Amino acid sequence: MAPQRALQSIMNRQLRNIGIFAHVDAGKTSLSEQLLAHAGAIRQVGSVDSGTAHTDNLSVEQRRGISVKATCVSFAWKDTTVNLIDTPGHVDFSAEVERSFWALDAAVLVICGVEGVQPQTEVLFHALREQHIPILLFINKMDREGADAAQVLGQIHRLLSENAALIGDDESMAEVVCAFDDDLLESYLSGETPDNLLMRKKLVSLVHEGRAYPVYTGSALRDMGVDDVLDGIVEFLPGPDTELKPLCGVVFAAKQDATLGRGAWVRLFGGEVENRTALTLPAGVDPVTGEEKSVQRKITQIRSVSGNDAGKLSAGEIAVIYGLGDISIGHIIGDSTLLPRKVEPGSLRTPLITVQAVPESPEQLHALREACLILSGEDPLLQARFVRSLNQLHLSVMGYIQLEILQEMLKTRFSLNVRFTDPAVIYRETILQSAKGFVAYTMPKPCWAIMEFFIEPAPRGSGVTFVSEVPERELTSRYQHQIQQALPLALAQGRLGWQVTDVKITLVSGNSHQWHTHPLDFIVATPMGIQDGLQRGGSQLLEPILHVKFLLPQDVVGRIISDIALMRGEVVETLTDGQRVSLTALLPVATSMDYSSQLASITGGRGSMTVRLHGYRECPLELGNTALRRNVDPLDTSKYILAARSALEGGIFEV
Repeated sequence: MAPQRALQSIMNRQLRNIGIFAHVDAGKTSLSEQLLAHAGAIRQVGSVDSGTAHTDNLSVEQRRGISVKATCVSFAWKDTTVNLIDTPGHVDFSAEVERSFWALDAAVLVICGVEGVQPQTEVLFHALREQHIPILLFINKMDREGADAAQVLGQIHRLLSENAALIGDDESMAEVVCAFDDDLLESYLSGETPDNLLMRKKLVSLVHEGRAYPVYTGSALRDMGVDDVLDGIVEFLPGPDTELKPLCGVVFAAKQDATLGRGAWVRLFGGEVENRTALTLPAGVDPVTGEEKSVQRKITQIRSVSGNDAGKLSAGEIAVIYGLGDISIGHIIGDSTLLPRKVEPGSLRTPLITVQAVPESPEQLHALREACLILSGEDPLLQARFVRSLNQLHLSVMGYIQLEILQEMLKTRFSLNVRFTDPAVIYRETILQSAKGFVAYTMPKPCWAIMEFFIEPAPRGSGVTFVSEVPERELTSRYQHQIQQALPLALAQGRLGWQVTDVKITLVSGNSHQWHTHPLDFIVATPMGIQDGLQRGGSQLLEPILHVKFLLPQDVVGRIISDIALMRGEVVETLTDGQRVSLTALLPVATSMDYSSQLASITGGRGSMTVRLHGYRECPLELGNTALRRNVDPLDTSKYILAARSALEGGIFEV
């Protein structure tokens, strides 16, 4: 084919941006391999167990047979280009899964034909549905002993959606479609044979609207039903809206290239960018004016999903953009109002434990810190924090599996041998009772910032609310904006050392001086006033509570319920489904941190558990812990002011 005709052929192709999701070990990566092979994108099907899967690019993934990072690959099927994002299955990497939602138009959810709808399957399905992402379901492993498609379809109807239609089963399709069309329902009940073409056409519309879900069956390992899934992706799942719009896109992942530096995975929803296009990016907040600062970055190269120099990225497409510096994951390029869904930290997983990373030798601490900063740029929830006063590096992580992977990545990628201290729970705290906090920052001159706050407890999960009762004639809007900007710094550590949450803060009075007030005085003084109020009101420790869903054989249910009581937990619901029991409980992180390994031992590998953060609840201090202060205490006024004026190493501005 001539180059011009080949280019025209590509341009005429339809496009699908889809993610593939599953409970761990349901066969997600095996299906991805088969999709690539059937489409001719790879010559030989890789294997997770042998470390040859094409979507597992990292050496640690290949050695361990586990997906750690979401990977984007591209292939063509029947004049349609498919960008496929293969996501991790293990819950420790759920944040990676959730960020991939930002780039998608649709999803394939893989379900094990033997185990059926597992807890993480439910979590993923409902998370996708909340984001209005159309879903195609694939019941995998139908070659295995004990696989039962009818039973799994029943679980899908009961646990996920009644509107799941088994493709190829005219009765199943008719039941779903007729539930939304009274005329078709009347014809169907009168005995008329449904028009299959009409049924499929109406089902397509329902799938696009997120009201129905096509279901396929097969075995990725045995190459059964793979072509059907490819056809289903093209027929039932929607493509992107590629109409011309103002520029709008999102950075959903990052990667490091030895030559080009840091690359940003971008999904563009509107507009177009090219090599050498200059983009305006945020550069923090001006502490004086409170205004967002910006910087211009010029795109040096745009690489397509397949790794070629694309030169251009258009609406609906995904590519890696180089030249944007340290642009953060979650950054919106262009007009954020055009995004089809919110770009925000999700609810699938939140870091709940912290460890200290200790290098093999003290001389490697700086290199370790730099390596962790690079990794936290690729995974924002890693949260690497350096405690200057103790010369220690602390990391916030999801769980034990992530720690093992992180340790191996530091060794293979950065040549650093690192050990981690025992994990500790990340608590939070709130004010015990309402109190006023006061600060008069008037010495040593030049400075002048006087404030009084009223701080009161707020409902669990409400976060931080700030209001001002001070008129602008008494304190200018510029200074009031500075106070609000300083709140994350002021609340980063309370009197127990943990992040303060669930409080309402009211600025009840404030005063500046025409000559003595320095531009940064209110940012420096706000933590002093807030901490004064927190000390007067007392502190309440809050511990993280997990919502845990167990799938158990009946013979161990009594033992698990007993363990839940010993862990200070409570059973919320128990349901029996054939030979297995679904048990839902609320458990403190502190007592259940490593329970998954105990569960595997108790059940002989026959039980499973899926966790998500339920929220925070009050905890007696003797059952919890305090945290070391990372910088100077604002109530140690002399040292704090010196630190604020950079007279002490470290300053005060590390949250």
